[in-house]
Amino acid sequence: MFTDTHTHVFHPKIAEKAIHQLHDHYGIMPVGTGVLTDLLARADSAGIDRVVVHTAATDPSQVIPANNWAMDMERQSPRVTAFGTLHPDYPEPEKELERLRRAGIRGLKFHPDFQGFFLDDPKFYALMERIGDEFTLMVHVGDVLPPDKNPSCPIKMAKLRRAFPGPRLIAAHLGGFSHWNWVEEHLAGLDVFLDTSSSLSYVSDETLRALLRKHPADHLLFGSDYPLFDPADEIRLVEQRLVPLGVRLDDLLSAGTHLFPARG
Repeated sequence: MFTDTHTHVFHPKIAEKAIHQLHDHYGIMPVGTGVLTDLLARADSAGIDRVVVHTAATDPSQVIPANNWAMDMERQSPRVTAFGTLHPDYPEPEKELERLRRAGIRGLKFHPDFQGFFLDDPKFYALMERIGDEFTLMVHVGDVLPPDKNPSCPIKMAKLRRAFPGPRLIAAHLGGFSHWNWVEEHLAGLDVFLDTSSSLSYVSDETLRALLRKHPADHLLFGSDYPLFDPADEIRLVEQRLVPLGVRLDDLLSAGTHLFPARG
């Protein structure tokens, strides 16, 4: 069983708008339409059995709709594992966590840069206390600003790991998009999973080698960041860039399956 642990899917009514927003923000034209049928078709072409889909509430009012969408995606296909989301300013996190538990959602996605908070904000730490250890957290890390000015960064992610040693943490984009030197210095080697999404086309060979020397291979996950990129194209990048450095392709692709067991 192979799993793509980092994808995004939008409701058909807003998918086209979301694709344009992604293009405007990242300067990249997404390869996919952003709807579930397109993702699953591309997963089939890539030999991917299961997909993990992430949504982050950009403000507190979006928490309920985002989590409803996560639940709906899991109902649409047994191949989907959907993460829910919360926001540090959401007034009733315990109530929403219980709703997610009842629905069988066991993961939460946070994107500090889009959600408007810093990863080391005391409000987020208070939310982490409420979340506890049973949810797996996927956290967007990194961007073009330097670590001290960026809402998320490898330094803040390492601080979060040390403050909350219990829950499983995934640092997206090999631990921090455009922050890979700091990943190698501050985050690599800690008990944090790193996914390959939106990274293998950008990180230098030297930094990639240094990062892999410090970070255990069993804490690497395959992620395509669909609809920005196609899973098959990202697998080819793994073969070109990670396999020569000793990463086993089958192990990488199956790691997410072990982390997120198939739903009954």
